[in-house]
Amino acid sequence: MQTRSFTAIVQREDDGWVSLCPELDVASQGDTAEEAEANLREAVELFLDSAAAEEIKRRLFG
Repeated sequence: MQTRSFTAIVQREDDGWVSLCPELDVASQGDTAEEAEANLREAVELFLDSAAAEEIKRRLFG
């Protein structure tokens, strides 16, 4: 299994928290910063598990 690190940007927005992985253009949200980060981690994992290899390459390498 290959391990790779991605950036997580977590910001307060109105009544909650928004999280973004800019390398993959994947976002999520949560009621707390920790929840938003955990939700983003899950969203990134789901994206990597389900996206076509070409789509992942396109997002990573533009």
